[in-house]
Amino acid sequence: MCTSLIYKDAAEKVYFGRTLELTIDLPYQMVYFPLGFTITSEIEGHTPLRYTTRHSFLSVTMPSRAPAFDAPIQIFDLKVVEGLNDHGLTFSLLSYPAATGKQQSVAMTRAVLSASDLGTWVLGQFATVAEVKAALSEQPVLLEPLAILGGVESPFHYVVHDASGASVVIEFNRGAMTVYDNPVGVMTNGPEFSWHLTNLNNYTFLSNVDKSSASFGSYRAMQPDSGIATAGLPASNTSVGRFIRAVFYAQYTEKAASPDRAVQMLAHIMNNFDRPRGVTIDYPQDGGVQMEVHGLGEGNTAAYATEFTSWTSLADLDRKLFFLRDHRGINFTAFDLKTLAELNEPKVLPLQQLNAAVPDASDALKGAKAA
Repeated sequence: MCTSLIYKDAAEKVYFGRTLELTIDLPYQMVYFPLGFTITSEIEGHTPLRYTTRHSFLSVTMPSRAPAFDAPIQIFDLKVVEGLNDHGLTFSLLSYPAATGKQQSVAMTRAVLSASDLGTWVLGQFATVAEVKAALSEQPVLLEPLAILGGVESPFHYVVHDASGASVVIEFNRGAMTVYDNPVGVMTNGPEFSWHLTNLNNYTFLSNVDKSSASFGSYRAMQPDSGIATAGLPASNTSVGRFIRAVFYAQYTEKAASPDRAVQMLAHIMNNFDRPRGVTIDYPQDGGVQMEVHGLGEGNTAAYATEFTSWTSLADLDRKLFFLRDHRGINFTAFDLKTLAELNEPKVLPLQQLNAAVPDASDALKGAKAA
């Protein structure tokens, strides 16, 4: 359902890419949160946690509830799914159904952070992964039932990267929170992150060097073209298969010589995880399980569910650039946090407004020099 990874260029600058897959098209919103914006995180029965942003940030959000005639969606209903702040810190929410479960009790007098607000808390408060880890060791975080998901308790885990390349996975495994250092900078979905790392031990044979010939008895076998090195990669779109492929591409893709080329290279990497509608389908009677969102978006009208890449994002953590392409578009749209820094109030822009027309060079070619 999601694939995330970091890529480094020849100068060791850090870039981050992720895809998000669902079976429905949700009303995602781009939201810019400025410095000095106060946010309240509330869980019924606990003391609210109020915090003011020390860093501005740009985010992809989705509503936490369905709108009503007398209760339209407000800024505090928009929860961060993906984001980048003005210090190059990223936050990503990825599906993880095993999160639900018994949680540690917290004293009623302590201010509690809802897991739904982790995105605004992380991006608005901190500049580095080390700061996030230190704060999480002190701040209670609780899952809460989400009406929009049919009452399921926040079925997600969360990934944080910074401009140094440091990375952590925040995981609620059956209710208990663990913060893992992420030495590979890659995450997908279940099983738990530690399982994915253990599974990497089964792929020590991987290399990007083609072995294009071999001898079998007296017969000399030869590959007709290049590419045999990727034969050992998992072919499926399962979270397990995507994790291994993401590690491979992040590890072996050529290190670009400039930031602009690095963003282009990252876009090519993420294209390997782009899933068109219908490539895989799940029939409910065959045990297919998909996240159900109530009251939002356009679902499948067919007798089956098909996951597709709703959007892909790229981030240049050094230059503070964010790029987004949703499933309706061919090209990425760019956002510059340095340009947005002059804003002193939140701004909201629906993703559907980002799909500019594809440039048409027909007239340019007609006016070009004859061969």
